[in-house]
Amino acid sequence: MTAMSGTGGWSEQEFRQGRADWLEIRAGDLAAVLETAGPRLFKLLPTDLGDRTLVAAVTVARVAADEARAQSVAETVRWLERLIPGGHLHDLEGAVRELRSRPAVSDEPALWSWNAEGWEEMLLWRWSRGRPGSGDPAADFAGWRARWSAEIPWDGEIDRPESMPRRHGRQLLTPAEFFADEPEPLRLLTQAVLDAPGTDAAVQDTVLLREEHLQGAGHLVWLAEQQACVEQLEAWRRRHQATGSEATRAFLVELSEAVKRYMSLVLQPVVDALSVCERSLLGDSKPGARRSAADYLDAFLDAQEQPGEDSWRDERLGADVEQQARERHDRGETTWHGMLGTVPVWYRVVASREERAAVLAYSGKPSTSVVRVRTGAATQSLLTDLFGFGGPGDEHEEWYPEPGIEINYVPDSAFDLCALLAVAQLGHARLEFLVRRADGSFHRLRSVRARVRRDDTVAWRHWALRVLSELVPDPEDLADLIAREDDDGTDESDAADARTRADDRTSSDAGTSGSVPRPARDGLPEALLGKVRALLRKAENPAATEDEARVYLDKAYELMAKYGIEQAMLDDVTEPERPVDRIVDLYPPYVKEARRLFARIGYEMRCRAVYPGGKDNRHRVHLFGFAADIQATEVLFASLRLQMLEGADRADRLHRPEGEDARAYKRSWMLGFIREVTARIGAAQRTASAAAEQGNEADGADGRSVALVLADRTTVVESQLAAQYPKLNKTRPTKFKGTGYWQGVSDGRDADIGGPAFDEEGPAAQLIN
Repeated sequence: MTAMSGTGGWSEQEFRQGRADWLEIRAGDLAAVLETAGPRLFKLLPTDLGDRTLVAAVTVARVAADEARAQSVAETVRWLERLIPGGHLHDLEGAVRELRSRPAVSDEPALWSWNAEGWEEMLLWRWSRGRPGSGDPAADFAGWRARWSAEIPWDGEIDRPESMPRRHGRQLLTPAEFFADEPEPLRLLTQAVLDAPGTDAAVQDTVLLREEHLQGAGHLVWLAEQQACVEQLEAWRRRHQATGSEATRAFLVELSEAVKRYMSLVLQPVVDALSVCERSLLGDSKPGARRSAADYLDAFLDAQEQPGEDSWRDERLGADVEQQARERHDRGETTWHGMLGTVPVWYRVVASREERAAVLAYSGKPSTSVVRVRTGAATQSLLTDLFGFGGPGDEHEEWYPEPGIEINYVPDSAFDLCALLAVAQLGHARLEFLVRRADGSFHRLRSVRARVRRDDTVAWRHWALRVLSELVPDPEDLADLIAREDDDGTDESDAADARTRADDRTSSDAGTSGSVPRPARDGLPEALLGKVRALLRKAENPAATEDEARVYLDKAYELMAKYGIEQAMLDDVTEPERPVDRIVDLYPPYVKEARRLFARIGYEMRCRAVYPGGKDNRHRVHLFGFAADIQATEVLFASLRLQMLEGADRADRLHRPEGEDARAYKRSWMLGFIREVTARIGAAQRTASAAAEQGNEADGADGRSVALVLADRTTVVESQLAAQYPKLNKTRPTKFKGTGYWQGVSDGRDADIGGPAFDEEGPAAQLIN
């Protein structure tokens, strides 16, 4: 992050390099998705198109964009056959179905249906700029378009957005640097406002919340920071404009005009020259409806199960859709909606010859005579007017048998509300027309990309977010609510049920290790365990001061770290112990935060954790490690989880800003707390390791070093994990809305820390493919 004084602004070269580095990293991420989720297609990629990583990234983005556009698998196969020499000799259809059905695709935000086309365009542009030219740009682009069967951006501005201010006689500058050339009163005032501690803190908080949505794009983070500085200047001006004298107000008008000049001459030209994808990332990171929708949809997709390959067959319906069609037909229903991966789908059973003719003629353009979206009988007439149905602004009319196709979204269903948000983000839905055969089965008559009006998408987004904010205020709780809906009303929050499952935390012991630990090494010795638990109880005692609690905790960490290292060294000269694994169930409140705490404690204790994935496993952690390390992890977790929950409540009472959502504040506080306490556990491990090494050297002991022994044990654990989970995805970056992160860090330790880590889970936990 740059300094607020303006001395840390980026040069054009730094901006350009930061952008290039980000694109290279993200292309690598997408290429890894193709290699993992579509290995057959990855192996077939041509070698004559340059950088294989970039070609793989473009390919997977194009496949995702095809799906978003409601194109069939056969249409994707056709351009792949033109791209891949001899492609017709391979089972490209099966390879595409394989890729579309893999969870790795739905775990990558760039491949979500509402993002895919933007990434497709940007990656094609990036690929084309790396190709050698023949001297005839028009011929080059024509050849590339034919090879990829796609339009490739040919706009010079996208190449160098950082140089756009030059058109106005300016350079890439921060607000402070820009105002350094203004007359002295303005220059001194803006410098004072930007250098004020309150401004600096507000800018950092704003950028902190936006950065998690920018997918690691440093150049976009820099732009977001400059936007935040401008917003702070304008906020300061508005506060003083309302109360200042006439002379003050006149001076502040000059400040406002200068801020506008900075935006129009420097910042906005850069933003306008970015790719559509980059502009969307930057815009959607701002507080507002689109960012809130992205947060809910992120949690929504995390709670969904990816359909299998059968769901992407062109020639027949998937088993799930076939079953739904039968059930709906038996109830006399002809229309329903759902999700296919990240694409919202509307289903319609065609009931007559007239309707069949209308279906075959339907263009997919917005038309109220064909498709009407309803959001519940109680508010139907109001929402009809609100969303503009039947009004004079309809852009297109087509004939369709009355009453047309009505899609109902239920206001009290979290699934329906999120599915409607998906339609609003994407701007269309995949409309599947089905026909019932004589034998009672169903087949697909036609798939259409059913577009909706922009005004409707805005209205739907605001309405769905308003209802969702009442139904489930925190997106982190969305998965649990949808699970309760799926369980036909079973309340998972029942206190007795939660206590029963919480007591039975480990549902398996040595699941895949192939051996049972020897009794002498089955976890921590009772004497040591008693000492550790006594120290933790003292740390948890409300009567203990913060300093006393820190001393007790650090002593507990030290004892367990020392024992773990001694046990490792003993194993190195005797019959080695074999690692074990356990599946641990975690329960509310704040399950995701507890899961993160557990995984990070385990990582510092030389264990490795996997989040198994899937709707049934969202509260589980699969932990791999040696028995003593696993038990130490569980003991520490039991204590630290309690302290985390109590500390979050205390911080909420004492420090939460007025008007901020309590759960959002607590979650952000927990993120800071988790980072700090687990860092202290890691420090205790390193201290104990160094002390053991020094002791061995003083005693003149033979054998391998402590560091080498511990590294080997970690390698054994990681090998066991890899044997059971050969294909693992990175966890998505942690997202939070509240402002409690820094207070959580402060409560977790006394000294300040550096910048926050947004990918809080890092290597501590992974999500299987």
